[in-house]
Amino acid sequence: METNPSERIIKLSLDERTVVRRSPEVEQERRVAIYDLLEDNTFAPVDTDPGPYSLHLSIQENRLLFSVCDSNEKELAEITLSLTPFRNVVREYFMICESYFEAIKTATPSRIETLDMARRGIHDEGSHLLRECLTNKIETDFSTARRLFTLICVLHIKG
Repeated sequence: METNPSERIIKLSLDERTVVRRSPEVEQERRVAIYDLLEDNTFAPVDTDPGPYSLHLSIQENRLLFSVCDSNEKELAEITLSLTPFRNVVREYFMICESYFEAIKTATPSRIETLDMARRGIHDEGSHLLRECLTNKIETDFSTARRLFTLICVLHIKG
């Protein structure tokens, strides 16, 4: 499928004001998600000027805020989502990630594989939920939603 060059994110930033510190594993996940997202994404806010876009993600008052700007950083839209629907899936994702990263140190390969499959399954669930919540707000593909979900989880970490 050919991607429209105007329907994409070319710059992405996260609100770092609430971050105390992150583990090396989380930092690596953040870096990879941002890199992969910028390399290949589909992102088209509804009823907004054409892109490409600069996106700033933040959490404010139990809401996820998408600040969408053009390539010159002129704000085009501010889209908010309640974090309430994400609460359980993010909690489950953190728990399985913690088990997975612990297992990598000492567990058998089959145990690690089982935890990794569970981790990916919960991540997929969060990605589908994000796409559903973005309906009629932002059009995106599944791989972009997966990377955005990773970043939403990173924003939840308070240190």
